[in-house]
Amino acid sequence: MPRGKYTNHKGRNRKFTSPDELEEQRKQEEQKQKWRKEHGDESSSEEESEDTKSGSGSSDESDSDDEHPTKAKGVSGLIEVENPNRVVKKNKKLSNLNTIGEGEKPQLSRREREEIERQRAAAAYQKAHALGKTEEARADLARLAIIRQQREEAAKRREAEKKAKDEGPKKR
Repeated sequence: MPRGKYTNHKGRNRKFTSPDELEEQRKQEEQKQKWRKEHGDESSSEEESEDTKSGSGSSDESDSDDEHPTKAKGVSGLIEVENPNRVVKKNKKLSNLNTIGEGEKPQLSRREREEIERQRAAAAYQKAHALGKTEEARADLARLAIIRQQREEAAKRREAEKKAKDEGPKKR
């Protein structure tokens, strides 16, 4: 016996299972399944039958297992636990895929939703600003009114100075 945790298999003889032995094991498994079906003990044979089905590939047996739910072991049958991480694979029909895609809205990530909300808020603000309903728009309009008043006063002053210039040389 080698010491340590791991064993080294180099240099050992290889043992291959003969096809006769494999066939004998398969026949014994089938006999066990038949006996269990006759005596009504299917719950313990489901685990073993899954292993053999993956090798044999019989479609009739796998279809019948899909129809019957697996029998719960121990206390798990009494307590119903909903695991949010467990994804149950559901087969979808091609005809239903088209209708499902049209009816549902595409799922957006949090960042995409926030970006769309930001754009909507900016558009609403621009609209309110154009109508003069925001504080900033009111301040802008007040500033514009003051500037217009100053420009009008400056224009009147220039006009008055121009008239004074024109009248000055005529008096002489």
